[in-house]
Amino acid sequence: MTTKGTPGRVVRIDDATWAAYGELCKAEGTSRADDLRRHAHARVAAWNKAKKQRNADLIGRMSTDKPPAD
Repeated sequence: MTTKGTPGRVVRIDDATWAAYGELCKAEGTSRADDLRRHAHARVAAWNKAKKQRNADLIGRMSTDKPPAD
């Protein structure tokens, strides 16, 4: 466990890519860990938004499939 209370994760990335990624993050004023967290959060948020839209579309289609009331 990390000092901030969130579990650590193991990611396998080759040394050359990891070093270059560290340079990139440093140039952007962030850390690799923060950049990876922001990337994961953004991907999950986009995925959740797409799921909600698919559910809304499905509900909308279901409501139009009902026969008209007499």
